[in-house]
Amino acid sequence: MAQGSSNNDAFAGSAAQFMQNGQQMMQQFMDYLGKAGAPAGVATPPPVDPQALTALQKQFMDQQMSLWQAMLNKKPGQEPAFKVAPEPGDRRFSAAEWKDSPIYDYLHQAYLLNTQYLKQMVEVIPAQDNKAKDRMRFLARQIADAMAPSNFAATNPEFIKLALETKGQSITDGINNLLKDFEKGRISMTDESVFEVGKNIATTEGAVVYENDVMQLIQYSPLTPKVGTRPLLVVPPCINKFYIMDLQPDNSLIRFMIEQGNTVFLVSWRNPKEAEGHLGWDDYVERGPIAALNVVREITKVKQLNVLGFCVGGTIVTSALAVLKARGEEPAASLTLLTTLLDFTDTGEIGLFIDEQGIKAREGTIGKGGLLPARDLQNTFSFLRANDLVWNYVTGNYLKGQKPQAFDLLYWNSDSTNLPGPFACWYMRNMYLENNLRVPGKLAMCGTTVDLGKLDMPVYLLATREDHIVPWQSAYLSTGILGGKVRFVLGASGHIAGVINPVSKNKRSYWVNEDVKVDADSWLAAAEEKKGSWWADWAAWLKPLSGEQRAPRKPGNAKYKPIEPAPGRYVRERAV
Repeated sequence: MAQGSSNNDAFAGSAAQFMQNGQQMMQQFMDYLGKAGAPAGVATPPPVDPQALTALQKQFMDQQMSLWQAMLNKKPGQEPAFKVAPEPGDRRFSAAEWKDSPIYDYLHQAYLLNTQYLKQMVEVIPAQDNKAKDRMRFLARQIADAMAPSNFAATNPEFIKLALETKGQSITDGINNLLKDFEKGRISMTDESVFEVGKNIATTEGAVVYENDVMQLIQYSPLTPKVGTRPLLVVPPCINKFYIMDLQPDNSLIRFMIEQGNTVFLVSWRNPKEAEGHLGWDDYVERGPIAALNVVREITKVKQLNVLGFCVGGTIVTSALAVLKARGEEPAASLTLLTTLLDFTDTGEIGLFIDEQGIKAREGTIGKGGLLPARDLQNTFSFLRANDLVWNYVTGNYLKGQKPQAFDLLYWNSDSTNLPGPFACWYMRNMYLENNLRVPGKLAMCGTTVDLGKLDMPVYLLATREDHIVPWQSAYLSTGILGGKVRFVLGASGHIAGVINPVSKNKRSYWVNEDVKVDADSWLAAAEEKKGSWWADWAAWLKPLSGEQRAPRKPGNAKYKPIEPAPGRYVRERAV
């Protein structure tokens, strides 16, 4: 009886502690919000409804007591009367060690209750507007994720078990991993020694046929006996390296494009250093896609080509086509945009912390020259999915002393790029903050005002359903901006996995609906789901726009001779 009493006392102490922790977590969060205050010019929100707050606190206390009683009364082989399950996809507590010990079983479930309490409290707290409420939700999630017991040695049973099994070697390995990452200035997500750009990733054959201080232009070697007379120019995002589109032969979107009988050109953006810190948006538009369009037309001797842009690359190339339209030129026979924003009304979580005060601060430091470091960009994107891209590696690399597995996509994810300060500031202000691109004649670029509605070529728009960077409903808004006939396709999965979805693997689904005159929700409600990859659908759409068939030619010509083999040296430059 004494032992049972001792266990009861221990659980009672634990329950009381976690109730207190939950209340303290919430109070600290509310204190933070109070100190942050309302933005300038925005009225302070009304106070919290005391009845709603009291009801939520009572519910929290009742659930903690129910959990404590269920743990005390749990019998071997029986399901407890009350338990707290993680959200779908949360694998932090899936190991047996979290359930084999009643202490750790209680520990992680109490944490989950505290997390639920924090998130529910956010919904009770009034906010100035929807963006402020979303900002509160984001901060609450960051706090909850950071406080998980899996992140700390003393409260992670997997760490303790492994340390005992290895006689402390896992602790030593974890410390060494931490020191190495300190030297690199970032968390290791993969075994980077396995990969080399141009050797076992980005290996599609071709040559650099043109370069300037902003980009290199790659022309890929043909893979079919006949090609369409109309080439395809690909403009990837400048925020990342292009080889996400050319990782391995079996998942390379670039290789797939070539295999469909296209003569493919690609813009490989330079990873800017201090010498390029003066470059602005106009420089990227003029010396990026506009220069590339001119070179491609000269090499292939055609008046029009097909154009594809991915993410911010799509925003840049659409801007370039609008500039050329204002100059009286129409170089694009078609336009494909993959997970691209033209209307920035809803930018998801990325836009939550872009405000006037923050942009003014950036403009004052790097707006006239300097760099937005790759590390800042990588950290921003990683914390959008902190459990997967931050804390997962904290526990694996540092607590367990494990070496990350080799994974090409995560190698690419760690190979970030800088951005020139003037470019970044202009982009954040005119797109994310003021949403000017969608307004005809509002923005001046390269010496002329632009109107996206005057772009009347056929357009293929792809969005992905779980995209946390470009919400699909926002990508859908482009259907009402561009002037040509639009085919909108919605792929499954997220920003990267939804795009890089090879036909050969026959995974996932995509949705199609010819009617793009309705709103996004109505479009999806009437859309037809098709199994497999959107790649095949896009290839079928592009085929009639590719021109007559002819024999392929080698990269370059007498004027634009190959400079070096693909993927070129620009993409190999790593940010420091």
